[in-house]
Amino acid sequence: MTGANGRLGRRLLRQLASRGEGVPRALVRSRFAADALADLAPSPPIEVWTADYANAQALGDAVAGCARIAHLAGILKETSRSRYVDAHERATGALAEAAARAGVRRIVYVSILGASPDSANACLASKGRAERILLEGKVPSTVLRVPMVLGPGELAAEALRAQASAGFVPLVRGGASLEQPLDADDLIRAVLSALDDATDGHHAYDLAGPESLPRAELLARAAALLGTRPRIVPVPEALARALAALCELLPEPPFTRAMLGVLEHDDRIDPSPACRALGIELTPLGETLRRSLEPPRGR
Repeated sequence: MTGANGRLGRRLLRQLASRGEGVPRALVRSRFAADALADLAPSPPIEVWTADYANAQALGDAVAGCARIAHLAGILKETSRSRYVDAHERATGALAEAAARAGVRRIVYVSILGASPDSANACLASKGRAERILLEGKVPSTVLRVPMVLGPGELAAEALRAQASAGFVPLVRGGASLEQPLDADDLIRAVLSALDDATDGHHAYDLAGPESLPRAELLARAAALLGTRPRIVPVPEALARALAALCELLPEPPFTRAMLGVLEHDDRIDPSPACRALGIELTPLGETLRRSLEPPRGR
């Protein structure tokens, strides 16, 4: 599993380890990322490997003996030290080559709704090119394009709780962009189902939650659960883009135009074909919000 130190990766590692089908192998790129997984071992049992995607020998050793790969690595925002082409296309290409040499039976790649090689958005275009590498590669691959993911402890859920608890919330275009949040548990089930696919075909699915709604309405529903009344402050999109452009002048920008474009992308798809193919049922948005907004344990 690449990107194993993220929230999705940690949840998926626990699920894989609990199945008792072998010890899952977490692949990370730094000792810092490896240390972040220390609390998962020895229960459930996992292996943690560190390898640079540019090091073919190290990557090949990490992949050797694996039957399936969950490819979760990627970035939403470029910085001076992390570029889309390295995080997406080059990493995916190197992984695909190592997987083919190792006889891996399937790669499952978690991508973003709206990803396309022809996208005007740099992040979505880069993700789309990484998808194409896999879908045209030798190893049978499944691409899952997903939107905002909500669940206990998820970054998007924490951000939504913070906004719903604030007095004033600045939202681009007043929160008019369409969101179709996917429950984190549904995504886990989708990835596990895709990993279990024993066929030789390539597949690409757009998967999202059961409801598409404006961000302002999503915020209102979250606030209703929390008993709060945040006031939305509309921010013109042109102003947001100008501020993002200024941020890009910094070595480590907190926000970029590509990131803004991904966040403002309208998510409105029919998830039923993906659900049928993967054999999953979607969690109602109300239930997802209730679980996502519960206070973290220990508070």
